Amino acid sequence: MADADEIARLCYARLEALPRRGRPEAGREWTLLAAVLQLRRCAASVKTEVVSLGTGTKCIGQTHMSPNGDVLNDSHAEVIARRGCIRYLLQQLHGAVSGDDSSVFCPSEEQGKWRLQPGVSFLFFTSHTPCGDASIIPMTDSPSQPCPPVASVKSRQGTEAGGDLKRKSEDPSEGPHTKLARVDKQETAETRTEDRGDTKTSFPSNSCKSEGQAQSHATETPEETVPDIHRTGAKCVPGGAADPLQPGTGYHSTGVLRVKPGRGEPTLSLSCTDKLSRWAVLGFQGALLSHYLQEALYFSTVVVGKCPYSKEAMHRALVTRCSHVTDLPAGFSVSPPGLLQSSLEFRFSQAQTELQHQATQGRVSPCGAAISWCNVTEQPIDVTANGYKHGVTKKVVGTAKSRSLLCKLELFHSFLSLVSATEPSARPGSLRRTELQTYWDYKQASSSYQQAWQQLHSQAFPLWPRSDRNLLLFH
Repeated sequence: MADADEIARLCYARLEALPRRGRPEAGREWTLLAAVLQLRRCAASVKTEVVSLGTGTKCIGQTHMSPNGDVLNDSHAEVIARRGCIRYLLQQLHGAVSGDDSSVFCPSEEQGKWRLQPGVSFLFFTSHTPCGDASIIPMTDSPSQPCPPVASVKSRQGTEAGGDLKRKSEDPSEGPHTKLARVDKQETAETRTEDRGDTKTSFPSNSCKSEGQAQSHATETPEETVPDIHRTGAKCVPGGAADPLQPGTGYHSTGVLRVKPGRGEPTLSLSCTDKLSRWAVLGFQGALLSHYLQEALYFSTVVVGKCPYSKEAMHRALVTRCSHVTDLPAGFSVSPPGLLQSSLEFRFSQAQTELQHQATQGRVSPCGAAISWCNVTEQPIDVTANGYKHGVTKKVVGTAKSRSLLCKLELFHSFLSLVSATEPSARPGSLRRTELQTYWDYKQASSSYQQAWQQLHSQAFPLWPRSDRNLLLFH
C-alpha cells in the first residue's frame, strides 16, 4: 500500500521545483493541485515518480466552447493532471512504436496493441476532496478537517448557507487587445458569489471556510440541533433527482451526477467526482489511446491531501455507483481504486491562504491560472487561463499561439503523429480504415471503448450528457 504522506510530499515538491509563472500569490490566492504518479515495482523496492501535475479551479461556460477543439473547457486540477498524463503516455507510445525505449509499455499478444510493463501502475493524488458527490460530507471535529465546524448559527434573514468555493469559471476579458489571463483584484460581492459557485453566505468572525467549500451551518432550536454537511456548488444534471435544499444533511441528494458551476452561465463539465468514477470503469486513457492498448489503464489508488474528507463519501461516489456494471468488453473491468488520505495540507489551499492573508492584500480569491507539467521532452509546462495560453491577447485567438497543449485539438494532433510514426502493417486493426478523418471519427472507431462506455452509460450513468457532435468534427 502506498504511503499517503510520501505521495503528497512528492507532489508538493514537484510544484515547488517549477517556475513561478501561474502560481497563486501567497496570502491572497488559492488553488488546488492534482497529480498522476507512476509506480514501478522491482523485487522488494518501489520507485515512485510524478509524471503529470496540474493546478486549477475553473471551467468555461458552454457558450465559450469551440467547435475547433482549440479551447480547454475544464481546467480543474484533476482534469489538468489527467490530460497531462495523456501527453506523457502518447510520448511513451511514440517511443515504443518507433523502436526506442519506453519505461511504460511493452508489446502485447494482439497485433498492434501494447500493455503496461510488469510492475508498472499509476496512482492519482488530489490536494482536496474532488468536487461533486464526494464533497457532500458530514461536518465533524476530526483532525482531517482543518477548519472546525461552527456548532450553531442563528438564522439570518436574507442569507442562505452553502456552496462549493473550490470551482468556478471565468469569462474572457473584453477588448481586442486585452490579455485573456487577467484576473481582476477588485470585484463586486455579486460577481464574487457567481465566480465561486456558492450562494451568498454570512460567516461569524471566528469561523473559517475549508479549502474550496463554504461551511454550511447547523440550525439550532431549543429542542434540537440539526446535523450539518459540507456542501458542493456542483449542480445536479437535468432530468434526475434535484437537491431538496432542506436544512442540514437534507440539503443535497447524494449519489447523483453533477455539473460544475459556472460564472453566470451553466457549464457542461461533469464534476471531478463523476469523472474519477467514470475512469474507474473506462480507464483514464480515453478513447484515442484505447486503439493502441490491450487493456484500459486504471488508477490503483486515489490519495487525498489534508482537507474535509470522508472515506464513506468517497467510497459512495467513486466505488458504489459503478460496482454493479457488467458485460464490459475484453480489456475493461470495474476497477475501483484504493482510498487514502494524507495528513499533509497543500500550502496554497484556501484554508492556508486565509491563515497567511494580510488585510492590505484585498480579498482572498482563487488563482485565475492553471499550471500543467508532465514528464515529456518538449514543452513540459503549459500555463493557461480562461481556456487559452496564459497571457495571450484576443487578436491571436484562433491561432496556434493561443492554444493550450492540453486542448482536444493539440492532443488529437499528437495522436495523429503517433499513428503516422507507426508502420501501416503494425497499426491496430481499428486504425487501418481509410475513412477516418475527424476527431469524432477516431473516437467512434475505438469500438471496445465505445462498447464499454455504452454499458456504463446504460447501467450506471444514463443521465450523463453526451458531447455535441458538432463540437467534435475538427481535423
